[in-house]
Amino acid sequence: MQEVYFIGIFLFILFLLLGTGVWIGLALLGVAYVGMELFTLRPVGDAMMTVIWRSSSSWSLTALPMFIWMGEILFRTRLSEDMFKGLAPWMARLPGGLLHTNVVGCTVFAAVSGSSAATLLTVGKMSVPELRKRKYPEHLVIGTLAGAATLGLMIPPSLTLIVYGVTINESITKLFIAGILPGLVLAAMFMVYVIVVSQISKKYHPDPEPPMTFLQKVSNSRFLIPVILLILVVIGSMYLGFATATEAAVFGVIGSLILAAAQGSLTWASFVESLMGATRTSAMIALILSGASFLSLSMGFTGLPQNLAEWINSLQLTRFELLMALLVFYIILGCFLDGISAVVLTIAVVEPMIRQVGIDIIWFGIFIVVVVEMAQITPPVGFNLFVMQGMTGHEMNYIARAAFPMFLIMVLMVFILIAFPDLATWLPENMRLGPGG
Repeated sequence: MQEVYFIGIFLFILFLLLGTGVWIGLALLGVAYVGMELFTLRPVGDAMMTVIWRSSSSWSLTALPMFIWMGEILFRTRLSEDMFKGLAPWMARLPGGLLHTNVVGCTVFAAVSGSSAATLLTVGKMSVPELRKRKYPEHLVIGTLAGAATLGLMIPPSLTLIVYGVTINESITKLFIAGILPGLVLAAMFMVYVIVVSQISKKYHPDPEPPMTFLQKVSNSRFLIPVILLILVVIGSMYLGFATATEAAVFGVIGSLILAAAQGSLTWASFVESLMGATRTSAMIALILSGASFLSLSMGFTGLPQNLAEWINSLQLTRFELLMALLVFYIILGCFLDGISAVVLTIAVVEPMIRQVGIDIIWFGIFIVVVVEMAQITPPVGFNLFVMQGMTGHEMNYIARAAFPMFLIMVLMVFILIAFPDLATWLPENMRLGPGG
């Protein structure tokens, strides 16, 4: 079969380049270049120049560096300390105690970050020492934090959803709003897991928290006001139709700078560090997107995506069977690639398939993000595992085992999304869009 031949050549060249340590973006450009030379008569240089410029000049893509910069600024503030002080009094009396601060803290910070790694680092640098001091089980501290930090990819503003939206030419604002309910449901499932484990575990005996009156709890909640205001500005401006995703990102950067200045953590050095960190991350993602766009063009000339979609259609797979095949495919791919690379590398081939069986593009974006979240905690290339290893000093195998229950919860979340698709589509279908949203 011709498409199998094409896929074999593309994959061989790709893994050859990746195996020699070439950057992912450059590897994608290399594969596309070879494909164009072998299978088309079009001048490769002109095609590469045109498609890279088109992919890099997308207006929707401007939201990406702004949200990354916002996360970098907040990472250098005392936000995690304030969140712990504000959340701890309310979480302490729940079954599972302060372990819930991992989940709720990650949920809150995800709403102003967009990055799984930034969420993990920010929440973890405060919660891990505090939970260890109170003698919470180490595997639960690590597992809940590594798993809950993946909410940074789901709850808006999500960098993965921005990349998906740009790649598939869909509204970033709609994708952001679609991620709210699934993100909250997944966070609730993580909390249920903590409650269940705390009730059945005989070794679960953390030090009790000193009792606090209701007024004391309310007083401590003042520490949550800055981050709640920032969430309302970023997410609220999009949901109420006041701003597009790009404009909301600008509001978020301004708000995070004000927050950092108010906390006294905004210095010239931290400002430059945050700006350079955002520049490096944005440049990396832009290079990957450029390579993926050129690869999509190259594969388009071979007819591979269309032929593959027709072949899949000839198998007469049901919608559910196709989703199960894609679930397994992305889980395997996630063991070797980061989430953004997996999305941009595959979407040109996957998009015709999902459209063929009538899968909603917005819904599929949330499906993709849930599966990509799993990749953050699956060895050998699970990025959250590396971050946790650097933070806690544990072996990779130990961290992966601790996070495995959270992986299973995410698999369950996929089936919930399939059973209740309105979970991802109801909000974007019933919201007001901002101009250009």
